[in-house]
Amino acid sequence: MDLGGAYAYAERDWVCGKVAQLLGASILEEVHNHHNFAWREPHDGEEYWVVRKGATPAFPGQKGFVGGTMGETSVILEGVENDEARYSLYSTVHGAGRIMGRMDAKGKTDRKTGRVLRPGRVTHEMMKTWLRRANVELRGAGLDESPDCYKRLPEVLAEHGKSIRILHTLTPVGVAMAGANEFDPYKD
Repeated sequence: MDLGGAYAYAERDWVCGKVAQLLGASILEEVHNHHNFAWREPHDGEEYWVVRKGATPAFPGQKGFVGGTMGETSVILEGVENDEARYSLYSTVHGAGRIMGRMDAKGKTDRKTGRVLRPGRVTHEMMKTWLRRANVELRGAGLDESPDCYKRLPEVLAEHGKSIRILHTLTPVGVAMAGANEFDPYKD
């Protein structure tokens, strides 16, 4: 697990550097945090394996990135010290969270026959309308990533308000993702 975490850190570091190079920008600060991972950590004088599924660490003073949908704000936050933070083993959410599963959103089609097995609940027009209202340029992306599939991040963060402090709110201007018709060997 340590090797996996080190690899993920190096990969994010490389991506930050590549994006800065493409934009001709300098990196002022990087915010690194894992989610869906496990660490061996000390808490109250004992060692625990802490599995954060759907969560990310938020130790006092530790900065983290929490993403909203592709059409809404994301935040950079930091953990704060209090009873709620200790109780959660210094954890917070890693994103807005889904209200609709991937298959609910896009439906299910038999790859060989092309026959629709289950229709989806989100359309391309719904997603385009949402992003047009948010003034976000979209390149790629499947229906399973539509803002319609997610909770609203401000409401989710309000539930964690005593254990975190919002430092910056980020507003998206563009989103680039693999499209629905692109083969992804890690997802498909």
